[in-house]
Amino acid sequence: MKNQVATMHSVVNSTLIKNSMTYESFRKLLDDLFAENKTTGEKQSEAMLHYAKMNIVRMKRLDKTTKLSDHSIEVIKNIHRPMIWLSITEGWCGDAAQILPVVELLTKENKNIDHRFILRDEHLDVIDQFLTNGARSIPKTIFLDAETLEVLGDWGPRPAAVQKMVMDAKHQENVDWEVVKTDVQRWYAKDRTKQLQKEFIEAVERI
Repeated sequence: MKNQVATMHSVVNSTLIKNSMTYESFRKLLDDLFAENKTTGEKQSEAMLHYAKMNIVRMKRLDKTTKLSDHSIEVIKNIHRPMIWLSITEGWCGDAAQILPVVELLTKENKNIDHRFILRDEHLDVIDQFLTNGARSIPKTIFLDAETLEVLGDWGPRPAAVQKMVMDAKHQENVDWEVVKTDVQRWYAKDRTKQLQKEFIEAVERI
């Protein structure tokens, strides 16, 4: 366990945080890339560009429509320890587009929290310390002590119900992943961030 913690500290360092993005700069990056018919990462295709376009729309909508629960606000406001929440993501990730705007709004409730962003494919050494069932699943939000950069916990990549949908599909043959992705987005639309907030806040309370 000590070796694992040491490894985490070696990849999550002050240089990484200094070079990370704010939510605003991350969003601007996505807009700028899309204007060039691109998204983040090396894999560029019409499909990836389509996902990027949909995600930009989703994030803009969630920025305006998300309503935080009273409990979520109460928990966040009661955080007195200066923290950095480091979110690992990519512009083409449909789950990230549904989740990270909500996380950003939560951080706005407390000046002790600094929300930062890095791209997964540019920081494989970091995501490899926070694998989900052996996979580099995103988004992942890592909770760090702001002064020591001690890893206090993490959350992601998805709410439990969505994770089950994805894992169940992986164990089936001849899965139409476009159908799975549509079902996942329908779940997020129906949830209206309620279960998402609940599970994320539970992770915060475990710190």
